[in-house]
Amino acid sequence: MKDLIGRIKRRILDTVQGPKAKKERHALYHWINRKAIEGVLRHGHFEQFYTTHFGLDRSFYNGKKVLDIGCGPRGSLEWADMAGGRVGLDPFSVSYRGLGTDAHRMEYVAARAEQMPFADASFDVVCSFNSLDHVDDLDRAIREIARVTSPGGLFLLLTDIRTYSTICEPQIFSWEVVDRFAPEFKPVDIRHYEQTEKGMYESILAGVPYDHSDVTVRRGVISAKMVRSE
Repeated sequence: MKDLIGRIKRRILDTVQGPKAKKERHALYHWINRKAIEGVLRHGHFEQFYTTHFGLDRSFYNGKKVLDIGCGPRGSLEWADMAGGRVGLDPFSVSYRGLGTDAHRMEYVAARAEQMPFADASFDVVCSFNSLDHVDDLDRAIREIARVTSPGGLFLLLTDIRTYSTICEPQIFSWEVVDRFAPEFKPVDIRHYEQTEKGMYESILAGVPYDHSDVTVRRGVISAKMVRSE
């Protein structure tokens, strides 16, 4: 298995080149390793974060157009077969085809959050789960999110809060990141969680509120449900 992973990684290095390709290579390495561990990149855990976590149910999505920003290759919107459209936006989605995304029941669009190829007010629900810190220009991405979300539509945010950047996660922002979406978005549900060693989704499921009185430098998770101004 290690030899197989090594061959796949070398093939990526041969096809993904250039000064701006380092971020893509790192992202692909991550997903290749996940696929090697899991066999198939599973996505069954996603539905609860789009629905019950934010006080929504499946019927809420009936006929709605949904956009997942920074979707990755797991088929994050396969569960939403009642939606009027389900689009995953990821700048590396072409490369993800080798991981099986062509078989997913959703549309993948290869583009950056800072420049989305969609008309104004194209989506009823826009989501960014574990991806807002991946963008290169946060303010520009926020403007684009506001532009493509329909008036009265929802923006659902789940993101890490940390004090350091990485190649794939260049953004560092604080708990006040939600304020940067004003005045186009009004927050209706904001929650702060302690970060566990297992990751963002597991931290939300653990449900331990972040203790802001503890000044220890550590990671956290923010969950925010926002409504687009009419």
